[in-house]
Amino acid sequence: MSFSNYLETEILDHVFAGAAYTAPSALHVALYTATPNDAGGGTELSGSGYTRKTASFSTSGATTSNSGAVEYPTATGSWGTITHIGVFDAATSGNLLAYGALSASKAVATGDVFRIPAGDLDITLN
Repeated sequence: MSFSNYLETEILDHVFAGAAYTAPSALHVALYTATPNDAGGGTELSGSGYTRKTASFSTSGATTSNSGAVEYPTATGSWGTITHIGVFDAATSGNLLAYGALSASKAVATGDVFRIPAGDLDITLN
């Protein structure tokens, strides 16, 4: 996953300029049908029962992974094909922190439940 411009600036300001940074009280995972980028963008899902879902993470070495499954509500209409995910600091609006492509795109039809198993959402620093 890549960090957004927002998070990169916050980290640089915090580490190198001594500016305060308060970590979000909760992290929210968003689903996309079109690629986001460092500045945001992309096409996040909306409607048909979709909402961002809260996720918890645990870190080991240079990688942090979701410590529990992230499960979305049953789709009440077609969500299209999910290609990317993003991690935000808010349930709606907010700041995109990190984003990345799924290893395999997934079409979500009416009645489907999209789920990210524990440990499958990895954010790595190199």
